[in-house]
Amino acid sequence: MSADNKPDATIKVEKRLNGRWAFVLTYRGVTYPAQGQFGSQVEAQAAAHAARKLLQKNG
Repeated sequence: MSADNKPDATIKVEKRLNGRWAFVLTYRGVTYPAQGQFGSQVEAQAAAHAARKLLQKNG
């Protein structure tokens, strides 16, 4: 977390109209468009956390 206690990243997992799951990732103030057509909420969460880790690794 940064000095003002705000998280570097926020993840929102949402169900689409077609019944599939997607995630929206906001990292350091940049919001990335909804990603994925996952079959379950857990799959979408796992993919979102993996994407967040990649962003953190790249700086």
